[in-house]
Amino acid sequence: MSNDHDIKVLNGLIETTLDSADGYAEAAKDAKSDSLVMLFRDRATERKQAASTLQRCVRSLGGEPEDDGTVLASAHRMFVNLRSSLTTANNTAVVDEVERGEDHIKHKFEQAMNDNNLSTPALAAVNDVYASVRSGHDQMRDLKRVMHAG
Repeated sequence: MSNDHDIKVLNGLIETTLDSADGYAEAAKDAKSDSLVMLFRDRATERKQAASTLQRCVRSLGGEPEDDGTVLASAHRMFVNLRSSLTTANNTAVVDEVERGEDHIKHKFEQAMNDNNLSTPALAAVNDVYASVRSGHDQMRDLKRVMHAG
């Protein structure tokens, strides 16, 4: 049995997860409060660990794991950086952008969890990392709601 499908799906999630880690690192640079800087740095570290979990699974399936994010995400970060350098980014704008990224990664993981062609080991790795993704998503969603209410 070929592991090609598992490896392809997992590598796509690795790219998205690394994009997320990079997004959090960028958000930490733009945040205007120490508590948000720490929160974003912690999430960036957590996402790198999540990517490592997926990379180990790809290796165990005999594949070569991705070790970089997507070109599209790099272009998006450049746009966000340009936009924030032209306007004074505030914490609400930074959280809005992070929360948008969280919606994206959550959707990608949910698609993989519903992929009936994934093997049990690949699905287990996806489910394992999804707990972190869901936690990050929900935290940013709640933070966005609080910031927009205040």
